[in-house]
Amino acid sequence: MQDLDDATRTEVEAAAFRRLLKHLDDNKDVQNIDLMILADFCRNCLSKWLVTAASEQGADVDYEAAREYVYGMPYSEWKAHYQAPATPEQLAALEARNQNKKDNA
Repeated sequence: MQDLDDATRTEVEAAAFRRLLKHLDDNKDVQNIDLMILADFCRNCLSKWLVTAASEQGADVDYEAAREYVYGMPYSEWKAHYQAPATPEQLAALEARNQNKKDNA
């Protein structure tokens, strides 16, 4: 990757990001809380990162518009169709992860 010119690297990174979004869309059964437990990010994080990246480039991207891009539909629609309530086990695992991060900070 270091040998790529900036424009090519940006295109490769963008293509990989679009593939990640497609992968998440193809795997709607993967809940955001599971992503947070395992990887410390979720679809909402990706949306926030898009807003921040746009702002750093001088562009204005609304958070809800970014979420619709990431989710492939309005968030409220995705949530109604695909988001299951967090189980007590998931909540405990997320709390344990967060506590571990605090302890190791």
